[in-house]
Amino acid sequence: MRNFFNEFKEFALKGNMIDIAIGVIIGSAFNKVVDALVKHVFLPPLSFLTDGVSFGQSKLVLREEIVQDGKTTVEEISIGYGKFIEASIDFFIIALTVFMVVKVMNQLKNKAEDAKDKTVKTPKDIELLTKMTDLLEKQNEMLSNKKAN
Repeated sequence: MRNFFNEFKEFALKGNMIDIAIGVIIGSAFNKVVDALVKHVFLPPLSFLTDGVSFGQSKLVLREEIVQDGKTTVEEISIGYGKFIEASIDFFIIALTVFMVVKVMNQLKNKAEDAKDKTVKTPKDIELLTKMTDLLEKQNEMLSNKKAN
C-alpha cells in the first residue's frame, strides 16, 4: 500500500496530473468562449439570413401533440435537427481555432529550432546538435579530400 502512495506521489509531482488539470481547465474555458461565439456572433446573422429562424429550435415534427381538455394526450414526436446544426457549427469553429493555434505554435517552434535564424534564440539542444552536425560535415569533407589525394 505504501508503494502505491509513493508511486502516486511521484506521478502527481512529475507534473502529469498538473498538466492534465490545466488542460481540462483551459478546455472548459475555451468551450465557454466558443459557445458564446457561436450563439451570440455566428447564429444571429444566420438566423437573420434565414428570415428569423432560430436553429436551436428548428425541428421536423413527425406527429403533432394532441391536447384535450387542457391535458396532453399524445406527445409530440419530432427530430430536432437545429441542435445538430448548432453542434456542427460549434465543432467547425473549435476545429478551425485549434488548427490555427497549432499552426502558429508549429511556426514558432520551427523558427526557434532554425539554428541559422538569428532573430530567435535557439534552444541549447538544437544549438548543440547543429554544432555537432557542422563538425561531422567538416570531418567528412576532410576525409573525402584525403582519399582524393
